Amino acid sequence: MSWLTEFVRPKIRTLLGRKEVPDNLWHQCPSCQQMIFHRELEAAKKVCPHCGHHMRATATERLAWTFDDGAYTRIDLPKAVPDPLKFRDQKRYADRLRDAREGTKQDDALLVAHGTIGGHRAVVAAMSFEFMGGSMGSGVGEGLVAAAKLAVLQAAPLIVYTASGGARMQEGAISLMQMPRSTIASQMVKEAGLPYIVVLTDPTTGGVTASFAMLGDIQIAEPNTLIGFAGARVIEQTVREKLPPGFQRAEYLYEHGIIDMVVKRGDLTATLARIIALTTANKRAA
Repeated sequence: MSWLTEFVRPKIRTLLGRKEVPDNLWHQCPSCQQMIFHRELEAAKKVCPHCGHHMRATATERLAWTFDDGAYTRIDLPKAVPDPLKFRDQKRYADRLRDAREGTKQDDALLVAHGTIGGHRAVVAAMSFEFMGGSMGSGVGEGLVAAAKLAVLQAAPLIVYTASGGARMQEGAISLMQMPRSTIASQMVKEAGLPYIVVLTDPTTGGVTASFAMLGDIQIAEPNTLIGFAGARVIEQTVREKLPPGFQRAEYLYEHGIIDMVVKRGDLTATLARIIALTTANKRAA
């Protein structure tokens, strides 16, 4: 056996050639631990076919899934001042930004695009949790204002996909100032008589939840999305009470009237198209 193992098998491999097998062909569901073939997962829009768990998606995937035939036009967003406070903790903020930009091929944690959804014009802003936890800095604030202006210019509804851990603390008070700025951006769309629709995805927390994420004319959430301001443990320590199960999950918030609907990812585009048609019917007739 040693002769076969040490001499024959390596010789056969050399003659036939050894093909490199990609290491990302299979993905494990974080909920049920089942292995899923990558093409099957892509076809299901990153929803586990075994347990229905909605895995986190990138901003680019959100845009492709939302617009008709995956066709859209991205806009260039205003450039924010990099590292305005010259912040440093274990690592310089400038270095963190550089690494995030290289890893995601994005300038910041927000992408804005326009196109059609169900044949209706729409502007979509999608947050990138993969970019520094989707934290909201001045770049995100600038992007939301730009998205609102584009929606008003095109007389189109604004749809925002949220995915964030909250304010970007490396920008200090400048980050917190994006909360009122983003609120004003949503108000611009509403004052123009256009729908402002928010799709809450996992996770949506902190200053994002405390500002534009909860101001939609219609609030939609994906199943089991974590939605909240402070963490559950912090709340329990503050109020000195045990929180009910699922306290900060989409289904609990829907049952208590905080959001309007919980929609599976596969039905989301059709739902958005129907909402746009209903909310813009009078404007089109005029």
